[in-house]
Order: sequence, then structure tokens, then C-alpha cells
Amino acid sequence: MTAPERAVTARRLRVWPAVVADVACVLVFALVGTANHDSGGSAAHVLAVGAPFGVGLAAGWAASRAWRTPARPRPTGVVVWCATVVLGLALRPLFGGGFAWSFALVTAVFLGVTMLGWRLVATLARRRP
Repeated sequence: MTAPERAVTARRLRVWPAVVADVACVLVFALVGTANHDSGGSAAHVLAVGAPFGVGLAAGWAASRAWRTPARPRPTGVVVWCATVVLGLALRPLFGGGFAWSFALVTAVFLGVTMLGWRLVATLARRRP
């Protein structure tokens, strides 16, 4: 394996944990939300609640080219977070959900804390001697 091939392989290995972390943030958000509102905690329902935010997450990864620097809080994390929240809220009615300002606020805060939070922890861990 050549040096450029090793670099590409190493980069791919760093991307997958970031993808898993972001998807976990969205799934935990949907799971906690459905559990708190007794709205049917089936796996299908949790996925339906999380689906519009999953679309927003994918768009955020594409817009920010997150695969290049997936753990950077800024700008990668901010773009991914904003796209997830804005597109998720915009698409939610197409998936059978509604809109409320209080829900939008909770969504933005929860996903901001979790999606930016894991990136900040990863950044600080890398900087430690």
C-alpha cells in the first residue's frame, strides 16, 4: 500500500466514528422525545420521528464536506448542526410531524449540545499531551 492509499484509509477510519456519533445524537433525540411524550416508542416510530433530522444531517455533512474534518466544531460542526435542525424542522410536516416554537428551541439546544459537544470533547482530547 502506498503512502497516499494509507492516508485515505486512515481518513476513512476517522470518518466512521463521527458519522456514528452524529447519527446517535439524532436517534437519541428522537428516542427521548418519543419516550417523554408517550407517542409510541416502537422502533418504526422513533425512526419516523428522526427521519427528517437524518435528512438534514446528511445534507449538513454534504454541505460542510464533513468527511474532510469531521470532528472540528467550527465550521464543520456548526454547519452540520444548523442543517440538521433547520432542514429537520422544515421537513418534519412531510413526515407527519408538526411545528411548535418550543419544539424548535428544544431541538436546537439538544442537538447543539450533543453534536457540538462530542466534537469539542474530541478536539480537547486530541490537544492533550
